Amino acid sequence: MEKKVEKMGTLLKKHQLTSFRIIIIGFAAAILAGCLLLMLPVATKGAGGASFEDALFTSTSAVCVTGLVVQDTATYWSSFGQFVILCLIQIGGMGVITIAVAIAMVSGKKISLMQRSTLQDAISAPHTGGIVRLTGFIIKMTVCFELLGAVLMFPVFCKEFGAGKGIWYSVFHAVSAFCNAGFDLMGIRQQYSSLVSFAGQPVINVVIMLLIIAGGIGFLTWDDIRVNHLHFRKYRLQSKVIITTSGILILLPAIYFFFGEFAELPMGERVLSSLFQAVTPRTAGFNTVDMTMMTQTGIGLIILLMLVGGSPGSTAGGMKTTTLAVLCASSSVFRGKDAHYFGRRIPEETIRSATALLMLYLTFFLAGGLIISRIEGLPLLSCLFETASAIGTVGLSLGITTKLGLVSRGILIFLMYVGRVGGLTLIYAAVSGTKVSSSKLPQEKITVG
Repeated sequence: MEKKVEKMGTLLKKHQLTSFRIIIIGFAAAILAGCLLLMLPVATKGAGGASFEDALFTSTSAVCVTGLVVQDTATYWSSFGQFVILCLIQIGGMGVITIAVAIAMVSGKKISLMQRSTLQDAISAPHTGGIVRLTGFIIKMTVCFELLGAVLMFPVFCKEFGAGKGIWYSVFHAVSAFCNAGFDLMGIRQQYSSLVSFAGQPVINVVIMLLIIAGGIGFLTWDDIRVNHLHFRKYRLQSKVIITTSGILILLPAIYFFFGEFAELPMGERVLSSLFQAVTPRTAGFNTVDMTMMTQTGIGLIILLMLVGGSPGSTAGGMKTTTLAVLCASSSVFRGKDAHYFGRRIPEETIRSATALLMLYLTFFLAGGLIISRIEGLPLLSCLFETASAIGTVGLSLGITTKLGLVSRGILIFLMYVGRVGGLTLIYAAVSGTKVSSSKLPQEKITVG
């Protein structure tokens, strides 16, 4: 009897859920729940309700804060359906684990050590100490940014659509922008048009851009700003790298777009469009210009920006700005120096993780694009644009997503899921519990380059 109990205990321990597996299951559960709600007849404007395929794709896109759609959000989904999508965006943006812990905090339940550890992995916090306080800060900051964004956009939307719709449109687009989701309700003017009709409207452009940036630089960066204010030298290395890299990835593409893509636009609209298209690929998915009218060079640049994505511990997805920064810093080895930033050396383990992430994202991105192009008979560049948008959880599209077949949509669903839960989370979830051998194989050099 004792042996049986001991054997059962060993079995349970072996299959115990790690924090990374909890994160993966949590997002999957949220997607499934959203899918079931969107399949209800009341969720669509037409009779009969949405099909399982459409509901699953939309739910995945919302929870993974992507923005790719197979049905126009404004014209296909009812007010109830739009509300469900908004809730899924909020859950996905803040993170399933963060929402669950927040509910537990409000209900007065004690947060266990396991929950703290899972939350630490979910928001990429450096340690579990102060994690509950940080969760409270995340909730307050999210509410403040979204509320402020809605208030600022309300006069414009109120003038365009009336007071009732003005309030709803302001809240919906504020949440969608801060969570880097890219869902919009402008289909009432033209389906799948995003914010093209507001290309020259400075308030909408500026507010949406600021919300995207605020949500995309990460909650830990904002915590650093809260503690150290504008004393940049006192920030954590990660915050310094995030702010610097994000600034470069906005400024340089904006300069290219200004001189290389939008020369025919009036000066004011040209400046706004250049900045907006530089900000939105990381990883918001709104657009104020017709993406199909851009040159192949511009489309290629946007693909690269979509793959990079936002920053760790943010509402954004993608490979992350810190991954790009670490990979760039690793080039120091060719000069006989350690990889470093701001007088701090970057550990070898971090460089290996960044390299693994790069290979993972490039493999999924390229494989997905090649398979979709072969199945659908579509141009490879267009398919790569969609797969980069999916795995980067961006939502920008060249208009082919709605025309894809079931298999191709399944590929995009998988890529959106991978992009939101994170490549390292999947890797750690897969290898956790496996035994690590201390022995090493014989070493032999290989010539590279």
